[in-house]
Amino acid sequence: MALIGYARVSTAKQSLEAQENQLKEAGCSVIYSDVMTGAAASRPQWDAARKALREGDTLVITRLDRAGRSLKHLIEVSDELSQGGVALRVLDQGIDTTTSFGSLVYNILAMLGEFERETISERTRIALAARPRGRKGGRPKALSPRDQRRAQKLYDAGEMTIKEIAGALGVSQSTINRYVEKDKARTAKGGAVTSES
Repeated sequence: MALIGYARVSTAKQSLEAQENQLKEAGCSVIYSDVMTGAAASRPQWDAARKALREGDTLVITRLDRAGRSLKHLIEVSDELSQGGVALRVLDQGIDTTTSFGSLVYNILAMLGEFERETISERTRIALAARPRGRKGGRPKALSPRDQRRAQKLYDAGEMTIKEIAGALGVSQSTINRYVEKDKARTAKGGAVTSES
């Protein structure tokens, strides 16, 4: 009965290291890692992790949004794993589907996660609709404290690139780069990582 880990970040500017360290500490013998958004139709290492799982194994992820791109998808993933005799453990939310309580918590948190994502998407649509049209020249626009917090939240959610966040807030990519806190020294890596690595 193996513990198989899966980690994912949305862009190469983000680091997989923190997730992989968590998964190793949880006892994962093998870790599969993708560098792409959760909305991607195909995630090569996610597919490889699913194929590697056998009855009695446990798939371990750090957060719910690492596995599914929507509430419907999360439930489908959970159901498919359950039918194959595979458990799901989510470290940050303390979920373990081998218990009835863990299954209940999983479904509740999946619903909350979907609600939060829809809220962020709605705010993004509003920001795009309110963006000034044809703005050219002049000094680059600075972000208000409120937009700074919004930019950071969008970046931390991992669902949008710097370019997309800049477009949503009507500023340049360099402006977002000045305000968003991120670790530029680390580079994300893909592929399977064993616990000995």
